[in-house]
Amino acid sequence: MRIYRLIPDAAETDPNWDLASPAGEVVVRARSVADARIVAAEAEIDFLDIPAKPGDGVSTSFASAFRDDKLYRVVEDNSGDFPQEGPRSVLKGLERPDKLTHAGPKDDPQL
Repeated sequence: MRIYRLIPDAAETDPNWDLASPAGEVVVRARSVADARIVAAEAEIDFLDIPAKPGDGVSTSFASAFRDDKLYRVVEDNSGDFPQEGPRSVLKGLERPDKLTHAGPKDDPQL
C-alpha cells in the first residue's frame, strides 16, 4: 500500500464546494490515487450512517468532494510518518463533528 495526502486545492469561494465544506487535509493508506479518493469518501459520514436519511437506501457517497479533482489534489506521501503496511484506511483527518443532523418531533416540539 501507499500513503496519500488529499489536499484542498480550490479557493474557499469556489462554487464546487457546494458539495461539502472543505474537510482539510486527509491522509490515507490506499492502493492508488483513485483508491485514495474512494477511501476518503467512504470514511465520510453518509446519510445511511445516521437517522437523517433523505430516503431509505439512498447513499450520498458518490457526491463526496474528495472525488472531485477540482476540489482536492492527491499527492503521494513519502515522508515515512505513516506505515505503508496495514489496511486501506484514513490515517489522519476527518475529525470534524457530524454535520448531518435530524430534528424530528421527539427532538423539536415545534415540528
